[in-house]
Amino acid sequence: MQLTDSLQSLFIDTANALKGSARRLFMARTTKELGPGGQRRAERELGWNRVTIRKGIRELESGFTCLDAFALRGRKRAEEHLPYLLSDLQDIVDSQSQTDPRFRTQRLYTRLSATEVRRQLIAQKGYTDDALPTVQTITTKLNNLGYFPKKVAKSQPQKKFRPPTPSSTR
Repeated sequence: MQLTDSLQSLFIDTANALKGSARRLFMARTTKELGPGGQRRAERELGWNRVTIRKGIRELESGFTCLDAFALRGRKRAEEHLPYLLSDLQDIVDSQSQTDPRFRTQRLYTRLSATEVRRQLIAQKGYTDDALPTVQTITTKLNNLGYFPKKVAKSQPQKKFRPPTPSSTR
């Protein structure tokens, strides 16, 4: 089979549009149509990986698709590295929490900022600075646990009230 420029671009664009096992099956079928030496030819002319082509051929011949473990990749959650982090967060924040003053919601507000919670985790619970997640992550964990750090308003000086003068009451 002769691969013209239009066929090459068609095969490459189609393979790029597909994902996972559908892409591997397309590559396997295409290399089978190329005949003997099709894997090397597809690698050379289409830029496909021969390992991926072989995996697709195995899937095509056996009928079983190989599952991609995308969910197992990436960064693990902070709770997996520090199994007692959530319970320690609750211990620290529970003593400083209060419900909504108007009782309109079930939210628990805390006067502690996430930075202060992080400092107390280091001081009280014995965590190291390097082992703990960032302040932003601790804020997210507190929100997921149902605690919402609320900024406490600083006291404002009261304005001086002047009693009205008798001349201005006319």
